[in-house]
Amino acid sequence: MNRPSHLDRHHRILFGAAFYDEYRRTGSLAQDLDLMVGAGFTVIRVGESVWSTWEPSPGEFSLDWLAPVLDGAYERGLSVVLGTPTYAVPAWLSTMHPEIAADLATGTPHPWGSRQEVDITHPTFRWYAERVVREVVARYAGHPAVIGFQVDNEPGLHLLHNEHLFERFRDHLLATYGDVETLNERWGLTYWSHRLRDLDELWRPDGNHSPQYQLEWRRFQHLLVDEFIAWQADIVREYAGEDQFVTTCISYERPAVDDRSLTEALDVTAGNPYYKMQDALDITREVRREEMWWSSGVWGLYEQADRMWSSKQDRFLVTETNAQSIGQSHWQNHIPYPGQIELAGLALVARGAAMIEYWQWQTLHVGIETYWGGVLPHSGRPGRIYREVSRLGHRLRELSPQLEGFVPDADVTLVYSTDTKRSFDFYPPLADADGGPDRDSYLRIFDAFYRGAFEAGAQARVLHVEQLTALTPADAVRQHPVLVVPSLYVASDAQLDALVAYAEAGGHLVVGIRTGYGDELARARPEVAPARIGPAAGVMYDEYTTLDSPAAVTSSTVPLGDGAAGDAWADGLHVEGAEVLVCYTDGIYAGGPAVTTREVGLGRMTYVGTVPNRTLAADLLRWAVPRTATADWTRDPAVTVTSGRSTHGRLWFVSNWSRDEAEVLVPVGVGDGDGSLTPGSRIRLAPWSVRVLLAQATPAQEVPRDHAVSR
Repeated sequence: MNRPSHLDRHHRILFGAAFYDEYRRTGSLAQDLDLMVGAGFTVIRVGESVWSTWEPSPGEFSLDWLAPVLDGAYERGLSVVLGTPTYAVPAWLSTMHPEIAADLATGTPHPWGSRQEVDITHPTFRWYAERVVREVVARYAGHPAVIGFQVDNEPGLHLLHNEHLFERFRDHLLATYGDVETLNERWGLTYWSHRLRDLDELWRPDGNHSPQYQLEWRRFQHLLVDEFIAWQADIVREYAGEDQFVTTCISYERPAVDDRSLTEALDVTAGNPYYKMQDALDITREVRREEMWWSSGVWGLYEQADRMWSSKQDRFLVTETNAQSIGQSHWQNHIPYPGQIELAGLALVARGAAMIEYWQWQTLHVGIETYWGGVLPHSGRPGRIYREVSRLGHRLRELSPQLEGFVPDADVTLVYSTDTKRSFDFYPPLADADGGPDRDSYLRIFDAFYRGAFEAGAQARVLHVEQLTALTPADAVRQHPVLVVPSLYVASDAQLDALVAYAEAGGHLVVGIRTGYGDELARARPEVAPARIGPAAGVMYDEYTTLDSPAAVTSSTVPLGDGAAGDAWADGLHVEGAEVLVCYTDGIYAGGPAVTTREVGLGRMTYVGTVPNRTLAADLLRWAVPRTATADWTRDPAVTVTSGRSTHGRLWFVSNWSRDEAEVLVPVGVGDGDGSLTPGSRIRLAPWSVRVLLAQATPAQEVPRDHAVSR
């Protein structure tokens, strides 16, 4: 990453909120800025939502209204991230040019009155967007408070079906495949008489039933978003200084986003991890997740952070997160229990956040987000949330010097496949609770392994499959000694061969269902499954089944907890040289293998032929990663210990995710603001609290990295 030099220079964790003085109904600018300083703020985000304020009428710009905000921020030592307003198009533009509307389906324009209703590729939209971006950025790029720019906001909300984009999609297919006969062959269009004589005969995506078509259509959509954000970033860089960064904030479940490729044109990753609070952050409880754009559970919060790290494999900015209630619903108001704001904020820092910003400073009085709670309530008067945010702000200011150059530890790496997710969104392998298609199948499989690692006490890194194949096998083993591939259905020969080469070079490769079954176009491979990896793994299968209920398992090798089972899916595995680790005790494959393992070259391959339930996943990850970075920390079940290294040594984040006091036994000499602790010391953690401890790095503290791959 081309890390923002401003962040390096100040060696601090940025902390603040989105601030909209233009929405003000209470208080004053000076009062709000003073309250921010009192809360330990170091940064605010401004300007991204109000194109009609910047340009009230076509070509008539009002730019000076923001100057008092930036001047006041600078006077108080607050930095500013300036947003470009292109995601919220003014009514005058939609009235003048209705042709720029995004088509949500062929011939069906998005109705106006929301946001992001526009075709981001339309030349007319681009002309107006470029003009307002240049006006705003040219006016304020030289302001000493501005440290960076956010272009647009949460891009990729819609899949665009505009006619000119469909024509461009056909051109894209011609460039990709060369001619229509190749497309016919590679997509298998003999099926259902879909063969094309010419690309002019290509059907619209609305009625498409071809998985190959759908995969290419989704790939095309993310290319449009990538190009739009890169285009805007290039414009901003014409004005930005070398010490000012350019980013966009990512909502990771947007349908037209590939976060890895999107961030290639940006200086730093920024994202919006929202999470359910109250009992959803109680590690002893299970709370349902109603929406895919937020998480529920402590493990889910950590997973969001690790996904943000994965985009550029580096530290990231949190541009939006909870202050209190979230969402556009008036009926979901889960404000945090006392202590949860600090607990969650430090968890994000522990996994690589270099900035924490809340959305937003003051709760809005109008609009669909009236009950999306800010740091201040509707009255504008500081209350409990402000006080808790302030505690975190001052604590981050104290911790910032220790976090210089911080890199989170990782005991295990999970490989993420955007293409497989796209394919499963359309053509899922798993059934939902009603027996219908589970469009979240990929996340369900991936989450099973991530949560298993979390509950096994293993800290996780997330690696895109493209990032993995960019490494040599030796470098992959050195950086990622245990590699879990939850599902890699859409995979090229080279990607599958890279998995085998990784294991042969000394890594422990754990692969899950559907890996090696499809090719790079989501076509079922003609080889014996799992293709290309099966011979090395020592297994094969030629049938598989849906599991309508969990299938219990047993093992004489892996210690299993009560209730360990395979869920949702099972491959009918046959062993061809592998050792059986786990067997089914009931179901259609009772007595047959569920999990196998085999030494290969210098390493090991383990095949998991089911979706492991919570217990089985944790048991398997404990077996695969018997020694973790935090293994020596004896603690109560509600306590997590996460760690990482900075230029000052190793930091330990010791967190109590429950309403009860908890105890931890410290295995190494550490210190914090409350003094020094010797090995063997006991510390008590209040409910919903976290201690951050620093130990000077020594060779004795290094974690063995062999992870018993030669079992």
